[in-house]
Formats: sequence, structure tokens, C-alpha cells
Amino acid sequence: MTFGSVLFTAPYLLLALLALPILWLLLRAVPPAPIKHLFPAVALLIGLKDRDTSTDRTPWWLLLLRMLAVAAVIVGLAGPVLNPTDRAGTGSERLLIVLDASWASAADWPQRQEYLAGVLQDAAQEGRTVGVLSLTRPETVVFQAAQVWLRALAGLQPEPWEAANAVDLEPVLPEGPFDTLWLSDGVARDTRSDALALFEARGTVEVTEGMRPILALSFAELDGEGVGLAVQRVQQGVVRDVIVQAIGPDPAGIERVLDELATEFETGAGDVEARFVLPAELQARVSRFVIKGQGHAGAVVLTDDSLRRRDIALVDSRVNREGLELLSPLHYLEKALVESSNLRIGSLDEVLLAGPDVVILADIAEMTEASETALIEWTNEGGLLVRFAGPRLAASEVSRSVEHPLLPVRLRAGGRFVGGAMSWGEPKTLAPFEQGSPFFGLTVSDELRVTAQVVAQPDPQLSERVIARLSDGTPLVTRKALGQGEVVLFHISANAEWSTLPLSGLFVRMLERLSVATSATSLDTNEIAGTIWKPVKRLDAFGRLQDAQDMSGVAGEDILSQEIGTDVPPGIYEGPGRRLARNVIAPERKLEPAVWPQRIAVSSFGGPQERMLGGPLFGFALLLLALDVLATLLLSGRLRQPVVAMLAVTLLALGQSAEAQEDARAISATGEIVLAHVVTGNRQVDDIALAGLAGLSDTLFFRTSVEPEPPQSVDLERDEIAFYPLLYWPVTPEQTTPSPAAYLKLNAYLRAGGMILFDTRDSNVSKFGAASPAGQALRRLAAPLDIPELEPVPEDHVLTRTFYLLQDFPGRHASHDVWVEASPAEAVQAEGMPFRNLNDGVSPVVIGGNDWAAAWAVDQRGTPLLPIGRGFAGERQREMAFRFGVNLVMHVLTGNYKSDQVHVPALLERLGQ
Repeated sequence: MTFGSVLFTAPYLLLALLALPILWLLLRAVPPAPIKHLFPAVALLIGLKDRDTSTDRTPWWLLLLRMLAVAAVIVGLAGPVLNPTDRAGTGSERLLIVLDASWASAADWPQRQEYLAGVLQDAAQEGRTVGVLSLTRPETVVFQAAQVWLRALAGLQPEPWEAANAVDLEPVLPEGPFDTLWLSDGVARDTRSDALALFEARGTVEVTEGMRPILALSFAELDGEGVGLAVQRVQQGVVRDVIVQAIGPDPAGIERVLDELATEFETGAGDVEARFVLPAELQARVSRFVIKGQGHAGAVVLTDDSLRRRDIALVDSRVNREGLELLSPLHYLEKALVESSNLRIGSLDEVLLAGPDVVILADIAEMTEASETALIEWTNEGGLLVRFAGPRLAASEVSRSVEHPLLPVRLRAGGRFVGGAMSWGEPKTLAPFEQGSPFFGLTVSDELRVTAQVVAQPDPQLSERVIARLSDGTPLVTRKALGQGEVVLFHISANAEWSTLPLSGLFVRMLERLSVATSATSLDTNEIAGTIWKPVKRLDAFGRLQDAQDMSGVAGEDILSQEIGTDVPPGIYEGPGRRLARNVIAPERKLEPAVWPQRIAVSSFGGPQERMLGGPLFGFALLLLALDVLATLLLSGRLRQPVVAMLAVTLLALGQSAEAQEDARAISATGEIVLAHVVTGNRQVDDIALAGLAGLSDTLFFRTSVEPEPPQSVDLERDEIAFYPLLYWPVTPEQTTPSPAAYLKLNAYLRAGGMILFDTRDSNVSKFGAASPAGQALRRLAAPLDIPELEPVPEDHVLTRTFYLLQDFPGRHASHDVWVEASPAEAVQAEGMPFRNLNDGVSPVVIGGNDWAAAWAVDQRGTPLLPIGRGFAGERQREMAFRFGVNLVMHVLTGNYKSDQVHVPALLERLGQ
């Protein structure tokens, strides 16, 4: 029996509530027992009668209290269940649980697992065998005991793609009848009707859907006016306000929300556009767009090279550019690159100062020695240099006898001219691009003609440097590595004087393959045929990016044409010359809610949780009975002072226990050495600071005789700081200034010998000046403190040798500017001594910006939380950061003990002097 949202499993027990009026009358008629006292003078009252008599009755409020207690017991025995979940069973001995298990199911997957646990428990009680079929990974169904599936429930996970077709399901279904419970994600698909027919042919079908609204995100448009994103909602009228976030790394490499945009659905609309208009530099850093709070892959749009506009420098040999533009060496390059890149045109010295990604030289043969040296250094550091031939290069003596560093091959004198009156033959066509060439797979038109070129000298390494040829085998494009960069030479001019290639679309595609340009338009399947695209990042069903280096590559023919699935999961793929993103929701995909036939029973879950009310009702009844006892004692006069005293003692003990709990931190800090950090109000910064001090404490425990307790977080306004030898204070621009009372505590702490390590975390880019927000915040926060005159750490400071011999103090950054209390003027280095005698105390403050906590931060297993540099150099930097932390703590605990001259012989021996 159900009343509203409450179900009674034993409703017949509610009939006992009809006896409550009778119980009321009985209790009303029977007064409480009188109290008997022996009093001799009562004999004088014998025979006297009161004019008015009244019957002593139980107070109405006490009767009501008892009635409520009895009613609570009766209702509790009736088995009430709040928000009961409808798991109506069927008669078959076998139950097939079908899971959509798609990206849309990930939005409420924990609730789905909880619901499944209830279904499996019911099936176990009924003795039914259960099979589970995931439509995103269909495998042969095996019916097993429900307890087996209960143990395997945690291993069931959704996938970031759509459900399989009915054609794929029929082979995996077992023979014989079974009933089906379909956990749908609520999204309409063309394959549902066929799959439903398969299940209905075996038995009855019930459908259960979640109640959480589903929102999805896809690319709508990418043009000069920003990035357009389409936000869709499956259930109409459920969600109105949506926040879309642009996420990517900041200049320090830490992933952050770069921008967010709030948008609103119009009444009755199923989609709305969110358009981000970002500066080119910021747009290039966006790695993905996310609908805030959704938590599934359909609410994530990954970005690729289409959002990144590369900085390309164009340099030609002409001083001025007057005359026919069609003859300009740069005209066709500008037309090919202007839509997808940021172009910089000027002299070589000017464009190199801007730090471009690519430098293109159009028919430049000679250059000054300084320009040539600068260009070689730029290329060695990872730059891409693309050169085009022309009359000047053909007439010069560059790279004739000896290969020039900025040319991939040696060149013959003069050039080769074909198709003219004095030519060697007819104009030449391009040969198909060979496998291994970055241009492999591009379609070569027979209409392209080459009439002139510079010719490469035959060399042993020539064949491996050729990446494009003419039909007669002559090299057309050559390439070589130079340091970390590359040098590419087109043996034709950049304009249409020597060939028709600059007039074709193939010219742009070839530049794209060289990573010169990144087109905002979609790739053509025919153009990437024969290429292999390696997965770099994989998107799981919950919208989280995971490493995909262990996955096999995808053929270029499939990367665009094949639907998202097991073979091509959503993620970032790297191919020849660019990166490509495959997202869950294609731009043309329109989401609609699933519509089921009327014959199918459809229920929902994921709303208010089912809760048994019997226990709370019994507890409520016991509480009422306890109050009844106290009320009865009060009315009978038996509630004496000892009882009141006992209650007071109990309350006092509770208060003292709470106070003792608050003082536990202080007791722990006084008993052992404890490092602490100042709470900034920025949760991410505070978490990293605490994890960093934990990593430093572990390092001290394993390497030194110092055995710190776990670090603590300190609120300057409330907590006592005198117990901590070192306070790590990460500086954030938005941090509020402490109160005057807090500064009194801080100044007393510094005078008593404590140390504060200020960390601006900005690599000290502003030298603690006004150019950095963190530097401004540091000046504001440190102004009321009694800080002595500071100086950069001198080479003979005690911090360089308290435990380790150090000269640098890196953290996540490696700035050399670390400031400590200035040395006294009388501390002069004695003759023959390598160090000054600085045995005068501890620097009260140390100031830097190397983000030491990020370098120290570890998780509970001791694994570093944040990356530091690359490879061995990064791990070496992390090790030096730990050594600096050890030196810092040892300096706080021992003062300038190591500046005593008694240590000089041992230090000199260690230094090898």
C-alpha cells in the first residue's frame, strides 16, 4: 500500500492505530500513582470534607506524548519505505540486464550502479539467474547467479561512444526465453527499435531511465569572429542556464579555466550557441571546451591545430614591394597562409626577434654573417626553416662545393629550364609522393607543370633527403634536420614563374604537411589516405583525458570516415604535420529524447533515494518514551538535584571533549617538530602547499635525524603559530591582508626565532616589483612585518652547506634570486678562510618565487604530484629542490652552527680544495 511517496510493506499493521482512542481513554482514566508520606497531624483532618472535589488526571500533553510513541511503533512495524524504487519483477527464471553504457550514461553512473545493486539483490532473493549486456561492448551473454554480478558490479564502466546496432547484438544473445530490464540513457537512436524487437522476441521488456538532465557540446563554427559551440539539451525545459568553460594550460603549464561563458536556452529551444571570442594567443592554448558540471564525454569538445594560428615569418630579397604583386615571391604564400596563420613580413633580423614558429625565405641566397648565425641558432632550437629557390639562388655560389648549413643539399650551378625554345624538353609533372614522405597520400594533378628549378648535386645522402620528385626523378623538395629543427628547400620559386604549383590547392596542403599551416577547414579523406595517425590522448566516458601511447595507430582512411567506437575512440590523434581531434558529438548530430512504444513499461531512477523509515520511527519512539520517563519523574516530584547534577556533568564533559579536540593540533605541534603553511583561501594552492610540506617531511624523516609529524595548515586569524619552526607562505594575488592582531602574532613569531618562507610562485619574474601580481601581493602582505634588510643569498651563506652543499635553490622554477637577511657589515672574510663567520642567528624570512611546494608535493604513496621539467633534468631539479628544503629546515633548527670555523677542514675536503 502506498501513500504519496511512502510505501508500506506490512500495511495491515496500521489497523492497530484504531486502538489509539481506546488507549487514550484508559490512560486518561487511570491517574498517576500518589506519593505516600507519614504525617501524624493528618489525624486532625479526619472527618473533614472539601466542598469542591476534583479527580486527579494525567496531563493532556503527557497523554499525547505517549500516543505519539505508540503510533511511531505501530507505523514502524508496518514497514514504511520512503521514495520506493519500482523494481517490478517478471515471471521468467532468467533476467537480462541491458546497459546502454554510453557517454550519456556516465552522467549518473554511480546512481545506475546503486540501482543495479538493488536489482541484483532482488534477483538473488528470487533465485533468478542474471545476464548483463553492455551495448557499447557487446559480448556473448552468460547467465550466472546474481551474487556473481554483484561482485563484478564495480568493474562495469561506460564507454565514450554510442550503443551497437541490432546486427551486432543478435549473435551474442543466448537461446531460450528471458526477461529484459533495459537501463536506457534516455537518448534517441535509430538502432533502438531493432534492438527492442530482438529482446521482445525472448520475453517481456521493461525500461528504466535516469532523471538527470543531459547536455551535450559540439563544434558549430570556427571563423574570424571566434569559436562557435552548439549546446544541446535532450530533455526540453529542464535546464535553462549553462556555463561553458575553455580549459588549457597557463604560461606556467598548469591547466586552468582560461575563460567561461554563461548562456541560456530559450523557451522550447533544444540548442543554443556559445561563442568564445579570445585573443589569438589565448585561443591557441585552449585544449578543450567543457560544459560545467556535466561530467561525461558528450559535454567535452577537444581542440586540435585548427584553433592554433602559427606565427610565420615571410622574408624575401626585395627592399621594396612595388610593382606587380603576382610576380612577388611572397604573394602566393600570403594567400595560402593568411587565413590560418599570423604572418610577419619584414627583414630577417626583425622577424627573428618576434620568435616565429616558421621562417620562410623566398629566393634569398646571400645574407650577412650575423643574420646567418642567428638563423642557424633559431633553427637548432627547434625552428622550421622553409626556403624557396629562384633566380638569385640559382645564380649564386651558395652550397656549391660544400653543403651550406641552411640548405639541405648541395646545388648545381645555374639551374634547369624546361619547356622553352632552348630547353631540355617538355615541362615536367610531379611524380606521386612516395611512402615515407610527409606528402604521401596527397593527390597529384596531371595539370601541374614545372618549367624551371635548381638542381641538387648527387650525394650519398641525397635520396634520403628527397621528399618530393618530378616525374623524371629529379628532386623537387628536399629536407634535413638541423639540431632540433628542420630545413626544407623547394627547388622551385614561391611564385608562378617556375611552376604552376603555387596556383593549386596542393601547394597549401603541402605546407600543412610540413606544419607550416594549420587549416581551419576539415581534412579531406582522400588527402590523408596512406597516413597513420597515432593516438596521443584518449577521452573516457566521464570526460577525462587519459594517455593513449599504448594504443595502435589509425589509418588515414579511417580517422575521419569511421564512427567513434572501439577502433577510433574519441581523443587527440597526431598525424603528418598536425594534430586532429575526434569528438563524441559530431556537428551534425542532433540529440532527441528516447521515445518508447506504449506497450513498454518505462520507469525512472536517480531521484530521491529509497530509504527505510522503520529504524528512524523506532528511534523516535524511544526518544518519546525517554521524555515520558523524565516527565513522570518531574510530576511525581522524584526528579531531584542529583539527576540535574548528573545531566550538568554530562554536558560539561561533552563541552570539554570538544575543546580538547580543538587543542589536539596544538598539543601535537608542541610534542614534535611540525611544518606548517599559511592558508591563502585558494584551495588548489593550499592543497599543493600541504602536499609539498608532506613530501619535505618524508624526505627529512628518511635522510636526516629530524622526524617531523604530518604538516598542518595554519589560519593566521585563529591558530597559534608559536609551535611551528617554519611557516611556508605561498603568495596569491587575491589573498586578503591579515588583521592587525594576526600581524602582532607574526612579528612576535619572527622575534622568537621562527622563519617564514615567502614563495611568490612566479619564478621571480618581477624581482618582487610591481610588474607581477604576486610581487604586488608580497609587498602588501609583508609591509607590516618587522623584516630586516635583505640581500640575495651570498655564496658563503650557511644555507649553502647546512646539510647539502648547494649553490642553487630551485623549485618548480629555477630562478637564482632567493633573498635572506643581509649579513652584518662586520662579517668580513678572514684571510685564508673560505667563509665568513656568520654565527649570529637565523634569517627570519626567506623570499623567492621558485614554487618549492609544487616540487616537493607528493601523494599518499610518495609519488610526485606535479611534473618538473623533462626527463632526467627535471628529476635532478626536483632532487635539488628537496635538498634546498632539507637545508632550510636544518638552518631553522640549528641556526648558523655550520658557519663555525671548526667545520672548515671538512667542508674544504668535500669541496675538493
